[in-house]
Parts: sequence; structure tokens; C-alpha cells
Amino acid sequence: MENPTYRPAVSIVIPTHSEKRWSMLVRTVASARSQDYPAAEVVVVVDHNPELYRRARRDLPGVTVLENLYTQGVSGNRNTGAFHTTTELIAFLDDDTVAEPDWLRNLVIPFADPNVVGAGGGITPAWEINRPRWMPDEFLWAIGGSYTGMPTTTAPIRNVWSASMLVRRDTFMAVGGFRTGFGKLGGENRPEDTELCLRMSAHAGGHWMYVPDAVIRHEVPADRSTFGFFLRRCYAEGRGKVQMAGLLDGSESLGAERDYLWSLPKSVVRNLAAATRGRGVAHALQAGSVVAGVAAAGWGGAVETVAGRRAARRPAAVAAGAAQ
Repeated sequence: MENPTYRPAVSIVIPTHSEKRWSMLVRTVASARSQDYPAAEVVVVVDHNPELYRRARRDLPGVTVLENLYTQGVSGNRNTGAFHTTTELIAFLDDDTVAEPDWLRNLVIPFADPNVVGAGGGITPAWEINRPRWMPDEFLWAIGGSYTGMPTTTAPIRNVWSASMLVRRDTFMAVGGFRTGFGKLGGENRPEDTELCLRMSAHAGGHWMYVPDAVIRHEVPADRSTFGFFLRRCYAEGRGKVQMAGLLDGSESLGAERDYLWSLPKSVVRNLAAATRGRGVAHALQAGSVVAGVAAAGWGGAVETVAGRRAARRPAAVAAGAAQ
């Protein structure tokens, strides 16, 4: 329940890196500045792109524009903005999102509980073209959307996404923010937001909240609506989650993923049953996509596991050779 006496100051950090997303960035900034719970500061951080930095400084009035102080990548980009702020709470939006006017107000509400270290909101895909018929609801995470299986009302959750995230500043600073060098860069798609959520919860003994009524719209360009992108994204997720487990407490950090996987056979059965009852070929396609997505993620996880074992053996082999 909303507490009208609890009104902490909030800053909003928006990382960006490419002129190709300029029009989307402008929309994101406009939505951040139009919140009915006004932000104390909106910070745009540019990732090693001097031309874009100059343009943002010139054409985004009323916004603080910074350059990434760390190595290239979204984790350092977000940290640059977050470490600049001084507010009790820090919010993050991606530069291809548009926040509803009540987004920030709804995200703030759970923080009246001091045990809440962070919160995230519902993400609605904004398709550039029509949603593919083969896309299953359970895999909307592959294009950055909330998916079937997530809570439908405000509830505790293990992790949220940095495209729509609000953190308690003291806990965020205590763990050093996002892990630089681990995150999205080029073709790599590692779960830096999940990794942050787990470290913050472990440090403070607190928990995260999912607030489905705190809605943003996330752009889905046409090139991310293909089956090839879907498979590549699932493969990258499998690799990234194994990498994350290696940084934290091994397989114990993947409990939510195991629960999610156990829920997917029900989706396959449900869609196949709908298809056999004549409810359309889309259900059969979605059943096949669930199987393909699991296979791609599993293959990515296996590849990363083998790569990790080889890397672990390499120093021992080098040391043995040096001893001879």
C-alpha cells in the first residue's frame, strides 16, 4: 500500500552508446522527465562515443550528460551515472524504452519497507512489426519483455531487469554497483542485472520486488523479431548464466532458472493441445519454439561449461610446464 509520507528523492540513469538510437533516446528522456513522481535528476551516460556525447550535451536540455568513466560496456556506463548521483534511490532505464507517467511512483512504493533493496517493473514489448506467431509468452524475456510465469501483482522476486530498475543507493554502493567487464557488449549478452540483484540481496539480507503496474514499453526492432535472433539470444543466455554462476556461488545461484525450466513442458503440452483442437497453427509453432529455445540455451550453457573447464586447466598446465 502506498505511504504518502514516504517520498524519497530519486535520480534516473539512462545509458546510451549509438547515434542509431538517438530518436529512441530522445523519447526515453522525455518519458523520464514527464513522470508524475518527478526525478531529482535525469542522467544520460554515453559509452565511449565523443560525437554522441557532444550531441547529447547540445540537444538534451535539462539533462546531465556524462561520459563512461570505465571500460566500454553497459555496466560501467550505468555505474558512471549512478556514482554521480546523490539521491536515496537510483532508477535505471534503457535508451530504447518509454516509461509510463506513473512508472517511477509505482516503483518507489515498495521501498517504504526497509528490507527492500530494489524493485523492477513490467516491460511491454513495442514491436516495430507484428509479433511473430511462433513467439511463446514464456520466452518474451528473449526480446526484453515480461513473460508468462512472472507475478501478476506486486510480489517478491529474485531479480529484475536493468531496463526498468530502482535500487537503494546505500546497498548499491556497498556492493560496488554493476560488475564492470560483465554485461552487454557487442555480441555478448551476459546477465549483469541478475548478478547485481543477487549480490545486493546477499549483502543486505534484503529482497527485490516486482511491480507489474510500473510499466515501460521496450522497443523491439524488426531484426529482433526473427527466429534466428531468438535462437542466438537463448544461446547467449545459456552461456551468460553459466558465467554468472561461476562468479557467484555456482549452481546455487541458478535456482530460479531450474524452476522456470520445469514449467516449460506444461507450455509445450498446452500449445500442442490447443493446436490439435483446431485453435490455429500458431500454437504448434509456439510449442516448437519452446523446445528450440530450451535446446539453444542448453547448448550455450554446455559450451560455456566446457570453455570454463578448459580455462581452469590451462593455468595448471602452464605452471607444470614452468616447473620442468
